Amino acid sequence: METAIGVYSSRDRAEQAVKDLIAKNVPAESIVFLTRSESEASNFAKEVGGFAGGFLGGTVGMAAGAAAIALALVPGVGQVYALGVGATALFGYLGARSGSAAAKAIAHDDAAPEPVSHQSEDAATLVEVLKQGHSVIVVRTESQQVAGAATSVLDSAAPAAPTMPARKLRMTTRDVEGIAIIDVVGRVTLGEGNTMLREVVTTLVDKGNNRIILNCVELDHLDSAGIGELVRTHTAVRKTGGRFTLANLSKKIHDLLSGVSLHKVLEIHKDEPAAIQSIRSGSSSAAGA
Repeated sequence: METAIGVYSSRDRAEQAVKDLIAKNVPAESIVFLTRSESEASNFAKEVGGFAGGFLGGTVGMAAGAAAIALALVPGVGQVYALGVGATALFGYLGARSGSAAAKAIAHDDAAPEPVSHQSEDAATLVEVLKQGHSVIVVRTESQQVAGAATSVLDSAAPAAPTMPARKLRMTTRDVEGIAIIDVVGRVTLGEGNTMLREVVTTLVDKGNNRIILNCVELDHLDSAGIGELVRTHTAVRKTGGRFTLANLSKKIHDLLSGVSLHKVLEIHKDEPAAIQSIRSGSSSAAGA
């Protein structure tokens, strides 16, 4: 399953991104729009509903026929609205252990069940981005072709890839007193890059090593699929009770993650020794955010 993430500071840009995704034949069931604002969700449903059609086909009645899943994911955050037929599956991806995941219509359908509050540390992964006032579009698909079309749209809001010749992607692992260090060289982008990272991390976790540092000193670029893979890895490793941290980010990569507010979600340290010390001490505070 490929995951691409786009973060937007305005509803207009998010609406246009969904329209562009649909125009590029990205299936409606693969697209989910996330926001903390009920009014933004309602307006988004009205604006996009007529254009996107199946994107807002839901299970409870509301404006434009859309459905929203409203969950109190973490204390102090409140409800998060997810629009799209894949909304329920998305909360599973985020790690929200919501059981039946009660749905609530934005149109305040009295017949709809009230949302249920569930605390999930994993679910905070993207909720922190929403807390910064951004909206989020997530595309999840099994198709490489669809994922490629999605990244081309979502990457349009991100800094351009480097113009320098691409270095051959390499990932090697080493052990420092029980902590796995992954040294990455090249670009973590859709295809080889995000797939390789997934395979390397899965192998480590399967062997019982869930304390992992991604050494990014030679990481050249991330696209929206690469960002999605970092979020997925962060969540997956934490589900095992482990830690996934980033170290030695270049200014360009740090600025990219900061631009989508993920520097406040992913654990980032200025260098490898700081990341190792944090894991050894049990502290999860990011030193380089």
